[in-house]
Amino acid sequence: QVQLVESGGGLVQAGGSLTLSCAASGRTFSRYAMGWFRQAPGKEREFVAAINWSGGSTYYADSVKGRFTISKDNAKNTVTLQMGSLKPEDTAVYYCAARGPYSATSHDAWEYDYWGQGTQVTVSS
Repeated sequence: QVQLVESGGGLVQAGGSLTLSCAASGRTFSRYAMGWFRQAPGKEREFVAAINWSGGSTYYADSVKGRFTISKDNAKNTVTLQMGSLKPEDTAVYYCAARGPYSATSHDAWEYDYWGQGTQVTVSS
């Protein structure tokens, strides 16, 4: 069982930066691949970024490639999403998710086993 709690959301101007963190409970966190997804009002949940269980492989949606960076710290049981050059269309509730054990990256939400409650990110123009 893995419990996930996101933090770091907020209001930022376009062009700015924000870092989201996801704290995980459980001693087996290091075995899990992690992903970030987002959902804007009236839209379906969409994939943002993923990292494999070891942290050695990452995968990004085209819409955020080059602007966002995902990282995983197995010693601290956290996964981080650094977001830069933010745009109004990045506004959404951001969710972290865990997939495992020993999983590769995935952009499919249905492949993730555990989800956080989400954190709101609002980018003003």
